[in-house]
Amino acid sequence: MNFRATVVRTSLAAAVCGCALLWMTGCKGHKRKATSPPNTTDYAGNVERLDKFSTMQGLRWPNYADDLGNVQQFYNDRDNELAWTRDGKPTGAAMALLQLFQDAETKGLNPEDYDALAGGQGRWEPRLNRLAVIAQKKDTSEAAQDAVAQFDVAMTISAIRYFEDLHVGRVNPQALNFDIDTPQKRAAFDVATLLNDKVVDADDVAQVAAGVEPVNPMYKQTEQALAGYRELAMQQGAAPLAELPALPSGAKPVGVGGSYAAVPALWTRLQLEGDAAADDAATKGPQGYDARVAAAVKHYQGRHGLQDDGKLGQATIDSLNVPMSVRVQQLENSLERWRWLPDNYMQPRVLANLPEFMLRAYEADHTLAFKMKVIDGEAKGYHDTPMFVRLMRYVVFRPYWNLPPSIIKKEIVPHLEKSGLGYLAANDYQVFKNDGTVVTNFTVQDIAHLRYNVRQLPGPKNSLGLVKFLFPNEYDVYMHSTPELYLFGLFKRDRSHGCVRLQHADQMALWVLHGDQSDPDAENGWDADKVDLAMTGDMNNRTYNLKTPLPVVIAYFTAMPDEDGTTHFFNDLYGYDKDLDAALAKGRPYERDEVKINPKLVPGETE
Repeated sequence: MNFRATVVRTSLAAAVCGCALLWMTGCKGHKRKATSPPNTTDYAGNVERLDKFSTMQGLRWPNYADDLGNVQQFYNDRDNELAWTRDGKPTGAAMALLQLFQDAETKGLNPEDYDALAGGQGRWEPRLNRLAVIAQKKDTSEAAQDAVAQFDVAMTISAIRYFEDLHVGRVNPQALNFDIDTPQKRAAFDVATLLNDKVVDADDVAQVAAGVEPVNPMYKQTEQALAGYRELAMQQGAAPLAELPALPSGAKPVGVGGSYAAVPALWTRLQLEGDAAADDAATKGPQGYDARVAAAVKHYQGRHGLQDDGKLGQATIDSLNVPMSVRVQQLENSLERWRWLPDNYMQPRVLANLPEFMLRAYEADHTLAFKMKVIDGEAKGYHDTPMFVRLMRYVVFRPYWNLPPSIIKKEIVPHLEKSGLGYLAANDYQVFKNDGTVVTNFTVQDIAHLRYNVRQLPGPKNSLGLVKFLFPNEYDVYMHSTPELYLFGLFKRDRSHGCVRLQHADQMALWVLHGDQSDPDAENGWDADKVDLAMTGDMNNRTYNLKTPLPVVIAYFTAMPDEDGTTHFFNDLYGYDKDLDAALAKGRPYERDEVKINPKLVPGETE
């Protein structure tokens, strides 16, 4: 069917007031760049005339100014040809895209962002019906031609949004004070060329879409967990469980043999996520708080960042009462944050997950080397450890700790006022001038007014421990050991001034330095004895430059799969989930431009 491009009628212009697409010159004198098979240019004029504004009425989110350039490039590279219909009918690729839009929830995305509904075509249904009527009637009117063009442009806008969201995420983390450069990642993602060359006539659009998702086993496992928890949320929505009753005020946690009237309801709730086995016909569920209940509670606690002692305390009850819909949102937030990561950090060698208080180290082949507990910045005050990515470049043994002014005033001076100047020597602190000269004659007021500097000498009392790992950043956040090993016995470990303290820093040092050698098994290479000597010997402040820097991700996942195959959830330690939820709730357009980071953490005042 051959239609000529016509002038837009005044009535149509009013109907699509502000509909926008692109600035284009048409096909004359322009070399087609798209590698997909050519389509008709008979609607080129109709497509061109949608170029006055960066909005398109009828879309769920009409403002697509952020993607105007991509839409322009897409059509310019194909000489303004239609992309998503042939002979008046939607292409197979178009229908496959519509299915992806409908199924966006499986990826932690919102189908409405692409004009669809979960399990339904949403705004696409009347558009498809209109195309069918036009084809059936062989309608060549101006209005029909414009409807075909508008379908095509709407499909292009939604496809660009979907593929970008899948690859880069929706929200710019910089707007949430996360130092991750998604604007650069987004700029490097040539979505227009991808659509033209890989999607427009693809036999398997879903496979192309999968190819832009993060390449990390945890991402895929999180996606799989989302499907399971979405089903649990549906079950809970259809047959809500009554909230488990709180413990009496001041009551101790319930242990084996203790009294809790709602044990049957508790058992049912524990079965929901698989922490308790399902009852068979011959087995009656427990009626009292017995060993079976305690074991199931312990399993649940271990997956939710709680003290896993098998005792039913109020924190455990509160966690059990969290709706499955909230768990779904946590998993969706985790998928969003995975997409933010730069490609070269997608499979980091070191991953510290702040809400989990846990660090994972990975070998070069991405297999897990080890896990260890960590201590994060305090949630109260201004010590939140920020989320960012950097390269680990240095290892420093027996470091000095130069105390920042804030810690001198807030923590050291009160001790001096209470215990006297002897407190400094008792804790290996040293007072010195800017030129490094040690000062021995000073007063409490000298320290309080910052007339001199204070540092802690290397050794077992040093707050940085015996080794630190530097991945240079403007926040002065790093990883280090600590003499306060008792803190690792806590289940909530936000006790630092922003840095990440390691439970087994010697293990980290051996792994980092042994793996950095050209010949790890050389006799004179790094081994456990040499690491021990470097940490306990008499050579201070020794720095080793890594030949191969290691990608480090300081992450914030409140939901993630564990190596044992279970899904774990953690409290929103710093309120970062709350901030992300609020940003997503605003809808498009999201902040995309470079944003100045303004974290709570004060650079130089960390430890």
